[in-house]
Amino acid sequence: MDIYNLTTMTQFILIGLSDLPEVRYPLFVVFAIIYQVTLVGNGAIVLAIGTEKKLHTPMYYFLVNLSLLDIFCPSATVPKMLENLLTKHHSISFLGCALQLYFLVALAGTEVLLLAVMAYDRYVAICFPLRYMLIMTKVRCVQLTAGTWAAGFLNSLLHTVSTFRLSFCKSNRVNQYYCDIPPVVALSCSSTYVAEMLVLVVGGILGISAFLATFISYIYIISTILKIQSVEGKHKAFSTCASHLLVVCLFYGTAIFTYIRPSSSPHSPARDRLISMVYGVITPMLNPMIYSLKNMEVKEALRRLLCPRACLHPL
Repeated sequence: MDIYNLTTMTQFILIGLSDLPEVRYPLFVVFAIIYQVTLVGNGAIVLAIGTEKKLHTPMYYFLVNLSLLDIFCPSATVPKMLENLLTKHHSISFLGCALQLYFLVALAGTEVLLLAVMAYDRYVAICFPLRYMLIMTKVRCVQLTAGTWAAGFLNSLLHTVSTFRLSFCKSNRVNQYYCDIPPVVALSCSSTYVAEMLVLVVGGILGISAFLATFISYIYIISTILKIQSVEGKHKAFSTCASHLLVVCLFYGTAIFTYIRPSSSPHSPARDRLISMVYGVITPMLNPMIYSLKNMEVKEALRRLLCPRACLHPL
């Protein structure tokens, strides 16, 4: 058996869909298009909010951060995935694998926490509308956003260090199209107890806390909306959080389907990797579509950004 360890390991092999060569080129086209749509859609959201002064509010400030995460997160994995689909060389350097894992875990963790902060923002807006601007000040918004980014990146640093301090001697073939904690840890020949416990305990605490904060916020939001007497008032209140609620359901739904569902078959690991690949890029692409379709203010800002003359001089 080939022996690899921390001092001699120089690269990993990303298996990806190497055992399904017949779909390589169609997948390349599909994911290249999805990636471009993701970049353009989220970039347009950032530009539209940045250029529209009336959207310089806490809710849209958080939305800009979400769009930036939806640009950065797929950018950590998709370019390398597209390269691997086109070439027969699926290698990634040891440092490249560590950096990819670090940024992927950091950005995904930050997005989980940011969704919780956005849910809290909607909770304050709907349950305490008269005190909203007093609670969600610019300083408070910056503090909450900086806290989510710092927590996400520090959490990832902890997991990355614990993962790549392991000794690797089983193989250098990562059973995924990107470097993630479970497939990399699976290659270790030393004790993985600390790395696995850190994922279970630290990741579990952050993930469950963010989920509970989001869930409880929406329990209060829905309860408050149901107490509103007029149908118009209920519709107006719900419309302010409908887009975020859809994004939350999409995010957690795809995460549960990808990571918690049982394997489709012990003989079809490629199918599982394909499903992971699809759901890893579909959410960042759909988020700007949800906000542009369900939120009239964002829709109007995008219209003014994309067709300024037509909007200034309507027919």
